[in-house]
Amino acid sequence: MKDLKISARFVKGVGPMRLKLLNRLGIETVEDMLYYLPRRYEDRSRIKKVSEAEPGRFETIKAKVLAIGDRTTRKGMNIFQIAVGDSSGVINAVWFNQPFMKDRFKIGDELILYGKVEETLQINNPDYEIVTGAKEGSIHMGRIVPIYTLTENLSQRWFREIMKFVVDEYADSVVDILPYDVRLRNDLMLLKGAIQNIHFPVSEIVLKKARRRLVFDEFFLMQIGIAMKRSFIKFDLSGHPHKIEGDLIKRFREGLPFKFTPSQERVIKEIEQDMSSPRPMNRLLQGEVGSGKTIVAIYALVLTVQNGYQGALMVPTEILAEQHYRNMGRLLKGLGIKVVLLSGDLKKIEQERRRRMIQTGEADIVVGTHALIQEKVVFKNLGLIVIDEQHKFGVMQRAILKSKAINPDILVMTATPIPRTLALTVYGDLDISIIDELPPGRMDVKTIYFSEKDRFKAYNLAAEQARMSRQIYVVYPVIDETKNSELRPAIRMQKELAELFPDLKVGLLHGRMKSREKEKIMGDFKDGIIDILVSTIVIEVGIDIPNASTMIIEHADRFGLSQLHQLRGRIGRGAHTSYCILICDLKGEEAKRRIDAMLKTQDGFKIAEEDLEIRGPGEFFGTRQHGLPELKIGNIIADRDIMEIAKKEAFDLIHNDRFLRKTEHSLLRERLKEKFDIESLGLSSVG
Repeated sequence: MKDLKISARFVKGVGPMRLKLLNRLGIETVEDMLYYLPRRYEDRSRIKKVSEAEPGRFETIKAKVLAIGDRTTRKGMNIFQIAVGDSSGVINAVWFNQPFMKDRFKIGDELILYGKVEETLQINNPDYEIVTGAKEGSIHMGRIVPIYTLTENLSQRWFREIMKFVVDEYADSVVDILPYDVRLRNDLMLLKGAIQNIHFPVSEIVLKKARRRLVFDEFFLMQIGIAMKRSFIKFDLSGHPHKIEGDLIKRFREGLPFKFTPSQERVIKEIEQDMSSPRPMNRLLQGEVGSGKTIVAIYALVLTVQNGYQGALMVPTEILAEQHYRNMGRLLKGLGIKVVLLSGDLKKIEQERRRRMIQTGEADIVVGTHALIQEKVVFKNLGLIVIDEQHKFGVMQRAILKSKAINPDILVMTATPIPRTLALTVYGDLDISIIDELPPGRMDVKTIYFSEKDRFKAYNLAAEQARMSRQIYVVYPVIDETKNSELRPAIRMQKELAELFPDLKVGLLHGRMKSREKEKIMGDFKDGIIDILVSTIVIEVGIDIPNASTMIIEHADRFGLSQLHQLRGRIGRGAHTSYCILICDLKGEEAKRRIDAMLKTQDGFKIAEEDLEIRGPGEFFGTRQHGLPELKIGNIIADRDIMEIAKKEAFDLIHNDRFLRKTEHSLLRERLKEKFDIESLGLSSVG
């Protein structure tokens, strides 16, 4: 067995200079090279005659060099050209600004060329292989050829040759961590064969089998980690069982000015079951913007206070923290529950005073931003942690807050719907609750698209709404002017809109304002003093203004799909028809898909599925944030069938060998510890 951990520097043909270029690709060792997978393939196995080459298609042609020539244009560009032909015809191959090419060929050479055939029967900058006198078995032509993502000064030909050497020399030494019975049961090829054929496939069928094996390995390893954490949680009886019945929760229910929806009641029942159990609650609460997740969270917080514990609600922005604080003050009035707001903008003396209230237990519920995880914040008896819009926080931030209590119940909430497949992957260790209906009175939002040239039509539509005593959001992607940017900034546009509509009050809100400024602006908007609020995405999460009936999103193509959906959720909360107006010129297929999705549906889960398809699973949810290994080849959507099989196998294995102590699982255990963020997944007890 050869050592795969040796530096790639010692691979024949690499050396110290090229190693630096490989490092840019994340390649340091021979093992890194084996797992640096092609991004796509070109099928160069179907060699055609010149007469069979179709313009507009990538073709592989075998022909002889008939003529060679080069010239320089008036602008100094060198054009090197060869005429190649066979018994059926002649075609030209052309290279630009590569004068050294004339030393590569001579008349009579037999070539294989691969490239896109132009209408003029010409191939520009083709890949080529001189086959006159060459040995059999070219890795560049006459086969399915791998194409890699490379950095500057690394050519596909050089990298392919180095990779072929590495695969031939080291693939036999890869360690197969997959248990034999799992491989046999699922008809998976040997790992060394998968490595060989993912780089240099002998056929399309074998390439598919190689990819399936590597995708399975990725998903299996991920699901093993999730299954282990799930197992630890299942057997963890160190929580604090809560009594559900009680005077405080009864009075809270009776004092609400509305009834919970059936969907909310179902979720409350699930939370009550968790909190009454000796097993700490670990639950994800999903729901559309405006579906009433926050009131369900407040219910859980009241429940923990009733049982003598403190509750903490951590949110991503100070505006949202302030809003939750105010709402709680209103909803909990008369119940004797002390709610404290903790934010970074408080004066030092006031911060210290509130921290003392938390430490002595005078504060029952604490609402705050990242300020909650400061070292100086000490809870007397923290029983429940609620994290709102949890994907805005990293693994370490959540872990720090959790460390301020002994085995607290945890409820994480998101208004960014997560497709079930992805939720089971990223949150396999959590129980999942979904509020799948909106409270009565929520209006549909009409979504309209305008191109840049029609933006004043959008302004006029919004102004009509404002003159009917309804309020408007106008959202921009940037706060201020930036160099070399055509984006309209919020600060300048607030002034322009104020001039355009002198009879309307136009306010401004952005992330660089101090908390008190933001509170003043939002207070004025809520009270109807401001008609049009120009803002950045600071209003994306949690802002609740029922009278806001229209939202204009400028440069809508610069926002992500889930972000657009979140912004749209800020309106449609009152009794009037609402309008979400998207303004942009659609440049590129991805932007068009995002806008089309917004126009087609208001279903957050359909939006999320489309977003996942467009961006891929890694970007969609920042998978690295969650302590999961990065997916190099698997796609949670496209490969969901493999995911389901891998999940079943992983959970069955952990059911039978919870700590991977069996001899046949020792290699799997070592790889697990190597690949996972052990601490964040709670796997530090793995031996």
